[in-house]
Amino acid sequence: MTEFDPAPESNDTQRRWQTGTDTFGRVYDVVLGITSQTAYTEIAELADCSPNAAKKHLDRLAEMGIARADRDSRPATYERNEGYLEWQDASRIATELSVEKIIDRVEALEAQRTEYESQFETRDPTAVNVFDHDSHDTIHERMTAVSEWQGVIRDIRLYELARQLSQNDGHLIPA
Repeated sequence: MTEFDPAPESNDTQRRWQTGTDTFGRVYDVVLGITSQTAYTEIAELADCSPNAAKKHLDRLAEMGIARADRDSRPATYERNEGYLEWQDASRIATELSVEKIIDRVEALEAQRTEYESQFETRDPTAVNVFDHDSHDTIHERMTAVSEWQGVIRDIRLYELARQLSQNDGHLIPA
């Protein structure tokens, strides 16, 4: 076995990956899809490559800030860096929208946040007990509202970051 083996033979009749997707691309796609710390050996299996190749590419992704590594665990585990994804989203927004439209969107989102704070009489969506009712429909409605409220808070953060990027020529702080 060499240090970086080619992709192992797959018994799957239907390939998960497009022809031409290299090992780095497959590992990158898997990392973006995982939501918790995952052993590099499992990522290798999902990416259809050898564990050595997966670890090499995962270490590179960690150096780039795309993944987070816990090399002290055995085997080493990796997870996607949510901050990287937020940065990508904010950069896309900053490119697609004018500063004025971004500001308008933040104002609309802040109005929504204020409505949720009034509805639930708290500024913290995690403080809401959605199960504090007997009706299944009410519980479901409250769960949906709290989830949407958390999405509004995330979007405010994204659009504020996009505003900073847009106003500062792609930088967070003025150059």
